[in-house]
Amino acid sequence: MVQIKRKISLDNKIKLFEGNEIRSAWDNEKEEWYFSIVDVVGVLTESENPRKYWSVLKTRLKEEGSQLATNCSQLKMKSPKDGKMYKTDVADMQGIFRIIQSIPSPKAEPFKMWLAEVGKERIDETIDPELTIDRALETYLKKGYTKEWINQRLQAIQVRKELTDAWDEHGIEKGKEYAILTDEITKAWSGMTTRRYKDFKGLKKENLRDNMTTTEIILNMLAETATKDITTATNPQGLEENKKVAKDGGSIAGNARREIEMKTGKPVITSKNAIDFSRLISDIIKLAEDEKNNE
Repeated sequence: MVQIKRKISLDNKIKLFEGNEIRSAWDNEKEEWYFSIVDVVGVLTESENPRKYWSVLKTRLKEEGSQLATNCSQLKMKSPKDGKMYKTDVADMQGIFRIIQSIPSPKAEPFKMWLAEVGKERIDETIDPELTIDRALETYLKKGYTKEWINQRLQAIQVRKELTDAWDEHGIEKGKEYAILTDEITKAWSGMTTRRYKDFKGLKKENLRDNMTTTEIILNMLAETATKDITTATNPQGLEENKKVAKDGGSIAGNARREIEMKTGKPVITSKNAIDFSRLISDIIKLAEDEKNNE
């Protein structure tokens, strides 16, 4: 049995899979997640005694010569029964995937997807920022976006991060309250709620910002930047005060939108989405190739 002696940072938020607690720990040095094997076995088997199930499975894996059972690690984790810290068998992502393969369960595939999402969340938090930008750039290029659009989108991501940092500092809870304030900003500059905006573009779960034109992105950035600056200057506390600031920030971009529309005689907000943009770019490329072939 291997005990992990490096500095381990226990994840304060117990991970939940379909309402079931999965105790986890993050290894700072190896940059890897470790999960309680008993908790994982309990979720996959729905056994009343997952500890016994794991004991039998571990014996079988040892007999088969599995390195997982032989080199199984242990960590102290809080017991859900009495709240005390006890050593428990843990495995990294790779080890958990091997355990999943050894247990016939209808929850295997959903659990694999859940694991991948947990891993992605931590990678997003710790990865080299420049690498993140490079990967984002590559992804958007593959989807057919122009470099000009991508530059604006990446800048919008930074603006959004600065805004949510300001919200954190002023008592706003991530999740529902973020969504409420985002809705206030969107309504103030576009005249539509976020949901109505997405419906207008024919979107369901897709990211709204990924389906904005360059002008839409710039106005959204202006709205969020203005909100962040007003937040910093006026120091609002709690949801209600921040809602007023969000509306004020969004209104600044709303005024800019109306002025653009008055000068151009065209609506800024379009029903076009990423599929339309990609198709348009593909058509332009095809047209250019046809012209070249006809020369």
